[in-house]
Formats: sequence, structure tokens, C-alpha cells
Amino acid sequence: MQKKPVVLVVEDEPSIAELIAVNLRHNGFEPIVAHESVAAQRVIDSQLPDLVLLDWMLPGQSGESLTRRWRATAKTQALPIVLLTARGDEADKVMGLNAGADDYVTKPFSTQELIARVNAVLRRRAPAPLSDTLTLGPLFVDLGAHTATHNQTHLKLGPTEFKLLVYLMRHSSRVHSRAQLLDGVWGADIAIEERTVDVHIKRLREALGDGGSLIETVRGAGYRLLISN
Repeated sequence: MQKKPVVLVVEDEPSIAELIAVNLRHNGFEPIVAHESVAAQRVIDSQLPDLVLLDWMLPGQSGESLTRRWRATAKTQALPIVLLTARGDEADKVMGLNAGADDYVTKPFSTQELIARVNAVLRRRAPAPLSDTLTLGPLFVDLGAHTATHNQTHLKLGPTEFKLLVYLMRHSSRVHSRAQLLDGVWGADIAIEERTVDVHIKRLREALGDGGSLIETVRGAGYRLLISN
């Protein structure tokens, strides 16, 4: 029998946590519930889940702070994180993405939307066939090992940045609009603001270091990966 994906639900409101857990079970997931940051960290230390649904406003350490901590730790660097937040302003959403979250869901949310976003993030995280590799100029990607290098230097990429790099490498020199990148990387079945693309492009450029200039901004059109021959 196929193992159910484990989802850690970090939510301090018991009724909301239970609602999320019930819907996760009904959709084939195995939920683990923690009501504050210390309990969440204990779960992470003992059993790394497949994904975390993380409330922004928690007693003690905030969800944003936890996200930054996990992104800075080798064990949890690639852990998929979806923030649950009552903060609906664009600046707050960008702040959460900059902290390292893969996606966010604004409260109040429908359970159908929540499950759709969980599935979308896990699809982006799914490993590729073991034999697949990509080479483009100084960039090398091993899809099976989920690793990438630039000039033989290992790149520290989150799951979304990894998939974004793969997409750009497979369609190099072509200009992609934000909408096209959303469809190609996040999937056409999930609604995400186009501003999300800019945040992840910025994070990918930072991860590439000196190679960040390989990702060109084409004013009024979008982005492209430009490798000179």
C-alpha cells in the first residue's frame, strides 16, 4: 500500500486545526497537529513531514520566523511550507514568500482551495526520473537527485526555485511572461498572483550568486534564461 503523505498542521486554534486535519484525512493525507512552535519543532526533529501547513500568527515564535529558521537548516531547507495567514495585503504575502514559504492561503479559506494548494506544492516537490539530467552552459541539474550546480558549485534551492530553474533551462532564450511561468511551474489548475513569480525569480537569482545575471528581465514581457554560446 502506498504511504500517505504526512502533513504537519501548525495552528493554534483547535477548531481550525481539527477542520484542516479532517479534510486532509478525507483526501488521502496523514495529518499531524501542533498548536505552537515548540511542539512543531519537536515533530520536525522526530519525523520530517512531506509538507507543513503553518499558521503565521502563533504563540511564541511566529510562522514567518519558523519558516526562516527551517530554510536556514540543512535538514528542512527543501521542506515544502504553505503559510496560513489572515494577512491579505500584498506586502504581507510577499513577506511570507521572501521568508521561504512555497505558497500561502489567506484566511478565511475554503477547504477545497487548501487541498488544491497542498497537492500543487507536493507535485512541484515530486522527484523526477532518476536518469534525467540537464546541462546548459555553466548550469547542471540532476533531476533524480534534485540537485543543481553552477560552475560546479552546488546551489541551495527550495523546491519551487528548483522547478523554476528546470523550466527555464528547458526553454532557454525564450521570453516567458509571468502568466506562462505560473502555468508551467505552478500549474494552470491553481490560482496564484503573478507577483509570486517575481519573488521566486529573486530567490533563484540570489541562489545562483554570480550566475544570477543569466536570468534576464525583459521589460514589459517577462523573464528568460539567456546562455551565450
